[in-house]
This record gives sequence, structure tokens and C-alpha cells, in this order.
Amino acid sequence: MKQFYILFLFGLVTQAQVNFVNRAVDMNMQISTGDSQYGSGVSFQDFDNDGLDDITLGTETGQPIFFYKNMGNSFQLQALNIPANTSQHKQINWVDIDNDGDKDLFVASNVVGNKLYINDGSFNFTDITNTTGLPTANIFTNGASWGDYNNDGFLDVFLSNRDSSGVNPNMLFKNNGNNTFTNVSNSSGIGEYSVLSFCSAFFDYNNDGFQDIYIANDRVIYPNILYKNNGDGTFTDVSTVSGAGISIDAMSTTIDDFDSDGFLDIYVTNTPNGNVFLRNNGDETFTNIASATGTTFNSIAWGSVFLDAENDADLDLYVSGSLDGSNPSLPSAAFYLNNANNTFTLTTNCGFSGDNLESFSNAIGDFNNDGLSDIVVNNANNNNILLWKNESVTSNNFLKVKLQGTLSNRDGVGSKIEISINGEKQYRYTLNGEGYIAQNASTEIFGLGQATQVDYIKVTWLSGVVDIYNNIASNQTVTIIENTSILSTQDFSSKALSLFPNPATDNLFIKGLAEESQISVFSILGQNVMTVDNKQLKNEALNISSLEKGIYMLKITTQNSNQTKYLKFIKD
Repeated sequence: MKQFYILFLFGLVTQAQVNFVNRAVDMNMQISTGDSQYGSGVSFQDFDNDGLDDITLGTETGQPIFFYKNMGNSFQLQALNIPANTSQHKQINWVDIDNDGDKDLFVASNVVGNKLYINDGSFNFTDITNTTGLPTANIFTNGASWGDYNNDGFLDVFLSNRDSSGVNPNMLFKNNGNNTFTNVSNSSGIGEYSVLSFCSAFFDYNNDGFQDIYIANDRVIYPNILYKNNGDGTFTDVSTVSGAGISIDAMSTTIDDFDSDGFLDIYVTNTPNGNVFLRNNGDETFTNIASATGTTFNSIAWGSVFLDAENDADLDLYVSGSLDGSNPSLPSAAFYLNNANNTFTLTTNCGFSGDNLESFSNAIGDFNNDGLSDIVVNNANNNNILLWKNESVTSNNFLKVKLQGTLSNRDGVGSKIEISINGEKQYRYTLNGEGYIAQNASTEIFGLGQATQVDYIKVTWLSGVVDIYNNIASNQTVTIIENTSILSTQDFSSKALSLFPNPATDNLFIKGLAEESQISVFSILGQNVMTVDNKQLKNEALNISSLEKGIYMLKITTQNSNQTKYLKFIKD
């Protein structure tokens, strides 16, 4: 095994032997999902919230969805209480649509239509599709991504429909917060376009706190689309001016910050003309650096994922392809090792033995909780799946971060996580639905090199809340609950700050204010609609009679100790 010597900016040198081994048989997952055209979806989500990453596999028509529960030392196929769904399965999303703490299930199918199953908390699922306002007929959905475009705390969904007939265009549905959805495609400025879309991703490309949408469109006659979120519930097409509107046979939308500059980059797979790597320039424009970074692939590429394989504090890249690799100039798959200088090396000695199948979707997780990212690959042509266990030999450390929203959506989707070690920063961004019809595990893994602690973790939530934790030890999983960091000090939070009645019509009473504070009210679109001092309140009552009905965020900042608290209320 070749040894890689990597120099850290922390002034430390370490060495690692990167090695991925297919352990599907060992882990009781010797299974084929059939032969769906353009493959079936995959999820590496912990669907039962037991702290172990499970695997869910879409299948061909005639087979059920395969739910593999992680038992700790193997996976076990589960017969979940979900109504039979034996259509061809594309995107599979475990998503908490009602913020009740359990995972609901969305399944996209381009054969019989999409399905949404609600989890009652006891792992009993009910098909509620017909009552949600989501399409019930087949609209040829290939991909589905979830995000909160209007920052109201509920996850919305964008449906990528691979249909150029004009009958089944892409659609954006707003989550109304009551298990129903409204089609806001036209009113939001997205427009209902039919452009042979494979998939999409919600992400914040300009760091303004609002989620934008990027769409991968098949065929060169349909350029990819980047919609900029205007922050008022509408979008603007900035595909051309941003440089993101590339014209290729686009398959995937893989989002991450590969160069740790705080701006999210996009990797898009393609046919042999070459994949596209869009570096975010930080000024709302992108530059294709695929050739400069050595990541063009030049084959039939599909799913791709960024991961820090050896935990050396930079992101590597794995790409799946649908050819068998018999032609050396047309690889079946590729692993690109990050050289820590904004270039990558295509490696052939990091394991991945037998990675020459007709592969489509892939996802990352950590099924044995050792802090090393593993990869699952769903294959077509009746080939068994691949479960690439990361068995790299390394002394590098890691930190795993899991989020739980309170004011934002429960899963913390759309949050930006920043860590710092001796001034060197890394970033992760939480998504639901990415790559090619895939869903990664929700726990983010940071490689720390030889560092034994992180100077700080900073989480910026979609609500605007920022949580910061200092001096966190390595080699552990930390769960961060929104608005509970040490910046919300014990003195402030222990005073049982509360609002009543909630919902309120005329007066909202604020109990627990012990010092002079500034009180600001924000709409769900982030607009400041009111600012007062608590000295202006009469009997602790804030007059909200002039506000329109809806959901609002109350921001309270103490003037002496400069502490901030956020509370949500509803105006009736």
C-alpha cells in the first residue's frame, strides 16, 4: 500500500494509508436492487434515531424498498410498517416534515408517482400523499431535495422531473407546517420548466442566510439552473451571470466547500466530455476548475461525494460511473485524493477492489462509528451493492457533529458548521438530497489531522441563531441543539424567558426579562418588522395588533451583558 505524506497547515506531519474494502457480504448486505434505468436511489440516514447509520435502497419495479437497520455488527433487512411500494424508486429522503423528532419518508418514483409516509413516532407509517397537496399522478420525478427556502422552520421540497414534454415540469412545494404543501413554483419565480432534470440541491451560495437552488439538467440543450433566493419568498435565475449555467449532460449536484474558504462549491458529473467543478469565487460567480484540479473523470459519471477519507483536514472526492472500466480511457469509478493545494490526485491503490460495476447513486456515512467515512453504492444491471468500509490506517483525529433544530427545522438542514484549529477553518453545510438521487448521513465528520481538540465549533442556523462551543475534544460525536450554546449564558436562559399567549392576537406578553433589552420582531422571510426597548412595554406586553397573521421570530438582546435569545410566536 502506498503511503501518503500530508503536511498540515497546523505545522504537523502525519501519514496515512487510505484503504476502502467492500464489506457488503460481511455486513449481511449481499443484495441486488435490480436493473432500473439510470439506477435507483440510496440513503445512509439513521432512520430510527439510535445513533447508528442505516441504509435504505431504492429498487427496480416489482421489488420493495430495502430497509437495512444497522445492528452494530451487521445490517438486518427490516420489514417496516410501510404500505407496499413496488414501483421503481428514485430519490429516497428520510425527512422530518412536521418537526416532531422522528423521520418521515419521501419516495420519488418515475413510474407510478411519488409517496410521502408520515411516521407516528412508533415507526408506524401512513401514506398521506393524497391529503398533502403534493402531486398524486406520475410526474416522472427523478430527484427530490429538501430545504427551507422561506426560513419558517419547515422543510420544503423541490421536485426534479425528467420530462421534456412540458406536461411535468419541475416544481417547488412550500411546507405549510400542517402536513400539507402548496405549489409555489410560479409565485416564487422558479417557473415550471421542463428541462430533463435529474436532481437538485438547496444550498446558500452567497452566504446571505437564505437557501438557493441548483438544478442538474440532462442534455446540453438544457443548461443547469441556479436560482438565487431573494429573501422575500422569490427567486431570480442567475445561471448565466454566475457562470453556473453550464451546458453538459449533467447528472449530479454535489455540494461542499473543498477549499475551506467559507463558500460552497459544486461538482457536477457528466459524460466523457468531462465533469465540471465549479469553484465559488465568493462574489456570486463560479469558475470551472475541473481540469486545473485534475477531476474531469472523462467517462460516464453519475453519483459523487466529498469526504475526508483519512481525516487529514481536507476533502477528497469519490465518483461512481456506469461503465465497466474495460476501456482504460473510460474509468468505471474514481477516487481523487486531495493534495492540500487545491489539486487532486487520481489514485489506483486506495482499495476499491472490484469497483467496475454499473454504478449510479452513492452516499456517505459512518456505519461503525469509528470516525472514518464509509461509502455505499447502489448498482444497476442486477449487480450487488457495494459497501466500501473505510479501513484506512491513520493516526489522525476526527470530530463528528450532529444538529437538532428548535427554531429552525428539526434536522438542522441548511445550517453552516464551522470549526477552527489554530486559525485554520473547515466548513460543512447540511443538506437533504444531494449528489445523484442520494442522501448522506446527517452527522457531519471533520478530519482534524493530529489536533486533539477544536478551538471552537460555530453553527449558523437558518433561523439566524449562531451557537458557538469552545475547546471541544477530538474523537467524539457532539450533538448541538439550536440556541443552547454557551453564548446563551445560564443567567439569561435560566430565567425561564417565555411568551404568552402563543398564538397571540393583540398583545404578546414577555415574561422573564431582568434587564434592559432590545426587542426585535422578524417575519419568516427575515424582514425586521418591529424594534422596541422593553422599557416601552406596558405590563410586559408587546402590541402586535398591526402585524399580519403568520409566524414571527422574536430576538431579544440584553443591553448590559449583550446576550441574545430567540423565541418563535404565531400572530393570529
